[in-house]
Amino acid sequence: MANRTEIKAEPDKQELFIIREFDAPRELVFRAYTEPELYAKWVGPNDLTMTIKKMEVIDGGSYCFIHERDGHEYAFHGVYHEVLANERIIGTFEFDGLPEKGHVILGTTRFEELPGGRSRIAHQSVFQTVADRDGMLQSGMERGVNEGYEKLDHLLGSMKDLAGTA
Repeated sequence: MANRTEIKAEPDKQELFIIREFDAPRELVFRAYTEPELYAKWVGPNDLTMTIKKMEVIDGGSYCFIHERDGHEYAFHGVYHEVLANERIIGTFEFDGLPEKGHVILGTTRFEELPGGRSRIAHQSVFQTVADRDGMLQSGMERGVNEGYEKLDHLLGSMKDLAGTA
């Protein structure tokens, strides 16, 4: 059975949670989150092309990436506040396409080791308002998260195969 992505958002709260298990060790999942050439292969919906402009995954580092579809670009950026190898990433996330700035999301992704060479990510996004959180949910974010994690499953499988042949 395929791993299922769970997205939890309680009414009238400024946060949402994403929980997902992977058939790969957390070290590989962490690499896929922190190495630009891997990150670009899996983040976002299938119908968008990803270009990473900047990705410094260190405490105080920053990132900027662009999703493109049919000539339309969607830019995202943020700052890494804490990067603790194989355990946690804390940082901000902003979509540049909103009419006004200031809709900053604070995200914490925890990487958990599970038995049998498996792992789980538990991500919490805290929004400035409930309206911001609800807008994100209504934007089609769930499709992008699900399709991205399906791509990540395939990527992790090929990374495990390469590690097994080395």
